[in-house]
Order: sequence, then structure tokens, then C-alpha cells
Amino acid sequence: MTRRVRSVPDQCERTGGAAGGRTPKCRPAVAPGMHVTFLGTGAAMPTGRRVQTGLLLEPDRPLLVDCGSGVLHALARTDVGYEGVDTVLLTHHHLDHVSDLPVLMKARWLAGETDLTVAGPPGTRDLVEGLLDVHGYMQNRLDLDIREIAHGEAVDLCGTGIEARETVHSMQCLAYRFTPPGGASFVFGADSEADPGLCAFADGAAALAHDCSFPDDVDVSNHPTPTSLGRALAEADPDVGMVYLTHLYPHTEGRHEDMLDSLGTHYDGDVGFASDGLTVDLAELD
Repeated sequence: MTRRVRSVPDQCERTGGAAGGRTPKCRPAVAPGMHVTFLGTGAAMPTGRRVQTGLLLEPDRPLLVDCGSGVLHALARTDVGYEGVDTVLLTHHHLDHVSDLPVLMKARWLAGETDLTVAGPPGTRDLVEGLLDVHGYMQNRLDLDIREIAHGEAVDLCGTGIEARETVHSMQCLAYRFTPPGGASFVFGADSEADPGLCAFADGAAALAHDCSFPDDVDVSNHPTPTSLGRALAEADPDVGMVYLTHLYPHTEGRHEDMLDSLGTHYDGDVGFASDGLTVDLAELD
């Protein structure tokens, strides 16, 4: 079957709901499997249109993956809300992936929620304890369960199996493959240079969300450009239903079609840009 490069429609973008209410998700009624909501698709330099990195996965129980600036507000606009998330999985510890973590902790405490699991790569315990040292009044407010995950380790969180794989980045960073029981898999590539091994990690998944921070004319390390990512995908040739491009710097604004053309020169799979608020039903892609 010939596949094509295409853009993801923007009909799932949200600017806010009615006063006092949460914005409804753009998705059909929940079916067995897993839904993925892109809470934030931006990066360390704000665009005004995208908040920083965060995803809401809904397998058996809601799971928040990364918690950058603005993610808490996006989470509050979902049906789940911050009250409904008791587990956070971090890919790495750069600010645009963790800055709303202490804000989430305080919000849950104020809402009367006392439990929170925080999992992530080695150093996650030091990160959380350091945040609590800075914000001392939050000490002992929550019953925290902190877990550290190594490259190649398989764990279970919120009723879904998770495999971890290290990426090519400026600090230790983990990509994750999520496989709920009886459902399609989803891979979040986190922050990484273009890496055929990481692309191969997504083989057989319904969707891969991959960093594509800059267009080709930006000289960058630790992140891919469309051409480098297209070459890595072509070399790995994963069987994946859809590739969503995320972690977008302001340099990408107005460049999406050019970027898709560059990527599509090398890779002929379905590719599109994720947008804040987009919810994906993996069963529809599998």
C-alpha cells in the first residue's frame, strides 16, 4: 500500500471551554484500548500557541507523561483533570518537561488528593526531593512514591506495560513504548536526535510521537530536523500507523508543509504535526 505524508487537521485544537467547565475532548466515546491526548506540543522557547511537553494517556488509569510549563492548565481542561492523575512518568529532567511538576503537586494537595507516583530515569528521586527542598511548605503534604527506571527496563504503570529505551540527547532521556493489555502500542520518542534505533523501537506500534524541533535550515544537535528524521525513519522502516511530530520550537511556525515535504523525500509513511488538545484513538490507527 502506498502511504503518504500529510498534515493532522486542526479541528481538535482548543482555546478554552465555557466558564467554570472543562473543554470536552475531541474524540469519540471511549472504546477499549488507549487514547493519547497531546496536552503540550511546544518546547523550551514559547510560541504563544503551544504549551510545553505533556501527554495524557488513558489506558486502565490515566497516566501523565512529562509535565512542562502550561501542562497543568491543559490537563485541567480535560475530563480527567489534575485530580484524576495520580501517576507522572518523566522522560528526562529538562525544565520544559518538568516545570509544572511542583505546581501539580500543590494543586493535588489543595484538591484533597494525597497520593502521587513520580517515575522517570535515574535522578528522578533527587529531582523531586530537590523541588521539595526549595518549596519547603510542600514537605510531607503528599504520599509520594518515587520510582527510577533504567534503559531496557520494563515496568507497569496505570495498568499498561511500559518499555524504556535511552535516546540521543544532552542529558539522560528515555523514550517509552506503552502497550495496554489487548490494545495497540504507542511510542513516545521524547527528546532525541534522529536515531534509526529509536525509530525501530516503534515497529508494530499504532503511533509514534517524535521530536522534530527545527526545520532543516537550523544547525542543531540533540534534536532532529525533518531531513535527518526522514532518513532515520527510512533506514529503520518501522511498521507504524502514524508518526506525529511534536516538541516544536517557534522556528517551525509557518514551515510545516515545507518540513513535511523534506521528511517525505526520504520516508513515505503517514506523518503529521501534533497540536495541543489533539486526542488520538489508537484503535483507529492500528
